[in-house]
Amino acid sequence: MFGSRVGMNYQTIGLPKDFLKSLQALPPQQQQMVFDFVEFLALKYVESEPSQSQAPRILGLLEGEGWMSDDFNEPLSDEFWFGDNDPLSDQSQAG
Repeated sequence: MFGSRVGMNYQTIGLPKDFLKSLQALPPQQQQMVFDFVEFLALKYVESEPSQSQAPRILGLLEGEGWMSDDFNEPLSDEFWFGDNDPLSDQSQAG
């Protein structure tokens, strides 16, 4: 019923026999729910581990390579947000 990954975990951590007895006593539908939850936990654990293949990040590696406009923090004009169809302008209300 359980995939090889779960069977391997059973051997690794030595699940108590009481747990297996309780699991076997459950109806098949509830056993499937337990299996689905175990699979979810296994996938969550695998995805949360950092990748071993990625090289460590180096602080300051691209220092000076980017730039930012002098007016970066200035508010953007209505033309930026609305283009030619500014609903608040006098021209669009006159039409």
